[in-house]
Amino acid sequence: MHRSIGSAGAAAALLAVLAGTAGCTGVSGDGAQQSRPVSADRLAGDPLTAVRNAADITGHTGSARTTTHVVTASSGKKAEFHGTGVYDYAKRIGSVSVMLPPGAATKGKMTEVVLPGIVYLQNSGAEVPKGKWVKLQVSQLPDGNLVSSGTTDPATAAGALRGAQVAKQVGTETVGGTVLTHYRGTLDLVKAADATGGEGAAGMRMAANTFTVKQVPYDVWLDAQGRLHKVVEVFTFSSVPGSTAAKDQVVVTSTTSLSDFGAKVEAAEPAAADVVQVKAGRSAR
Repeated sequence: MHRSIGSAGAAAALLAVLAGTAGCTGVSGDGAQQSRPVSADRLAGDPLTAVRNAADITGHTGSARTTTHVVTASSGKKAEFHGTGVYDYAKRIGSVSVMLPPGAATKGKMTEVVLPGIVYLQNSGAEVPKGKWVKLQVSQLPDGNLVSSGTTDPATAAGALRGAQVAKQVGTETVGGTVLTHYRGTLDLVKAADATGGEGAAGMRMAANTFTVKQVPYDVWLDAQGRLHKVVEVFTFSSVPGSTAAKDQVVVTSTTSLSDFGAKVEAAEPAAADVVQVKAGRSAR
């Protein structure tokens, strides 16, 4: 089955390479993040250390609200996906609702609930009854769910930074009264997986095999405590497996923003009675 990310042009090319059954990455790290006083964390003076520490420090906050923006571009065509949601680092569960663009195989909003190694999707395709969910595994999707649902879950977006190989301080910006330090560099998803471990590592390893640009460009904004406020990661793959031709490359720009650290959030696994089975190999679009 395919995740419902299709739209005319760019997203259609995205589906072409991400064939197989859909899945999801889990929370970053092998164990649940434990909330602790933020005073225990500080932004490291060394840029590379600061970036690599961002996932763990953000997890210490316990929870956050998130907004996502994913843009796929291929052969002069573009599709955009916008989402909002929450993530609970202590319970290792999050929920994101994504507005699907015009031309998508399904209309309106798709909701995704993510747990370590598992994703539940609602309004993911014609074969799924209204109000029901499909349960999928990370091991079934070549890109590890980094971009295939039109969103990147906040735990994975942050966890990828553990694989930072280059980090340079660009400057500082004040956003909403908070001074943020802006870093830019490249990251390696295999090394991110090694540093993350657990269920969260599987998706990043799969994505590393799928993407054609192995050193993933990123920009990240961190506060004085080292918490992640915004990260932009750019992934590239070929719509024609094995092709290196420029015309076949799909560029996916994923932006994840976090706010309201420590706020009470609600995200729950769907009830078993609301989960339906879709046979492997059949479309969920």
